[in-house]
Amino acid sequence: MTQIKIYDTTLRDGTQSEEINLSVQDKVRITRKLDDLGVHYVEGGWPGSNATDKEFFKEIQNYAFKSCKISAFGSTHMNRLTPEKDPNLAALIDSGAKAMSIFGKSWDFHATHALGVTLERNIELISNSIGYLRPHVEELFFDAEHFFDGFKANPEFTLSCLRAAYEAGADVLVLCDTNGGSMPEEVAESCRAVLEKIPGCKIGIHAHNDCDLAVANSLTAVKNGAVQIQGTMNGYGERCGNANLCSIIPNLELKLGYETIGRKKLTKLKETSTYVTEIANLRPFLRQPFVGQAAFAHKGGVHVSAVLKDSTSYEHIDPLLVGNDRRVLLSDLSGKSNVLYKAKQFGYDLDKNDPAVQTILADIKERETIGFEYSAAEASFELLFFKAMGWSKRYFEFINFFVVDAKRKHDDEPFSEATVIVKVHGQENHTAASGEGPVNALDKALRKALEPFYPSLKEVRLQDFKVRVLSGAVRQASGTSSNVRLLIESTDGKSQWTTMGVSHNIIEASWQALVDSINYKLFKDDPQKWPSL
Repeated sequence: MTQIKIYDTTLRDGTQSEEINLSVQDKVRITRKLDDLGVHYVEGGWPGSNATDKEFFKEIQNYAFKSCKISAFGSTHMNRLTPEKDPNLAALIDSGAKAMSIFGKSWDFHATHALGVTLERNIELISNSIGYLRPHVEELFFDAEHFFDGFKANPEFTLSCLRAAYEAGADVLVLCDTNGGSMPEEVAESCRAVLEKIPGCKIGIHAHNDCDLAVANSLTAVKNGAVQIQGTMNGYGERCGNANLCSIIPNLELKLGYETIGRKKLTKLKETSTYVTEIANLRPFLRQPFVGQAAFAHKGGVHVSAVLKDSTSYEHIDPLLVGNDRRVLLSDLSGKSNVLYKAKQFGYDLDKNDPAVQTILADIKERETIGFEYSAAEASFELLFFKAMGWSKRYFEFINFFVVDAKRKHDDEPFSEATVIVKVHGQENHTAASGEGPVNALDKALRKALEPFYPSLKEVRLQDFKVRVLSGAVRQASGTSSNVRLLIESTDGKSQWTTMGVSHNIIEASWQALVDSINYKLFKDDPQKWPSL
């Protein structure tokens, strides 16, 4: 089986995304996670360009890695300097990296206009830089910047650049689709031409996603002789991003018969994708292939019925192969199969004719007519399910709440205060709290009332808060009189859950979601929620 080496450039090219900034420690954490995944190279950054990357290469010397080599990135030497006096090349050597990638111009337009050198001098810069670095590093790669544009414009010059790099000692010639505008058939033709014109060389691919073809172009390059793929986790990168390794790796392993990180480590793919997303402080892409939360989610009743019989009916792979999970969603599209599947997840092997199944379906459909969407709030559905199954325990009884939101002339910010009255174990508790807005005040007042009775609620914090206007969907209302759907994502440090509220009043919708969140935490922690347990 042919092995394709995976070169991850999340820490360099990925950070060129406008949303991403990583500290040295962030980079170290991600490197260790990528090593655990089994990628072959982790490009730590450009030590000659900024202090953070320089510090990373110093810090990373304190760690040992099982799978990956740390790679440093840089450019060919400056036109006015010799390689021996170039600070960029000196920084590459000082980094101590076992692998290096240097980029050079391979498009005549860029050489003459952007760099301002003759075509002959450009080739010298490539040859001199590769030759100078060769004795200082275990593996050396040449990133042919704008290769595909250059090959179309002046193939003779572009091939001369690659030939110079190869003859000077580059281990892999990396063909870069820097502008992200190439088509798969162009990639195929170019890869074959390089291998034909430069016998004995090895080629790689570094694709950008400006035409949404970075993954396709990378796979095409492999099928036409490439042995290294450069990309980023989750496709992060400048403009539209880089080739997404979370798609490339499983496609190579599971679809095309190549070995990359190996099937065993492939099961860590989703976990790694999520980890990098969290470190980058971004929200996960729900519909990302293979590793997204919705990648193996089923909503339509016909689909779920078929998946229960044989998952291959609506899944192209077993989600466990990439560390993901199958999810069945509940909505007004749901059939009995959806409810039966969810019941089995909760430990109930219900018959399709069980009255509870029809009760749950009817309840879902009725609630969704006013804006509830249980596919987005599975914790709220779980409470709904167990109520239908006979759970009637109440951890507290609501009496009333009162919320004040005011802005006085002399106030810099609006003033928010909430008063809550609840009854717990027969005892009425009246509390008040101020907050950063009415919902925060309501949340703090409710917790203040309940935490003396349920100390575990101190562990719970809200992670996310989303509001969507349901204009025209219900009550024939629009604008500020519309119903709103409010989602709250909560965590106790061990797990996370999402709850929901719907109302034309945003405070009432918030209250519904807050109450469900608290009830869900207490329900999950309660060893006596069922008399039979």
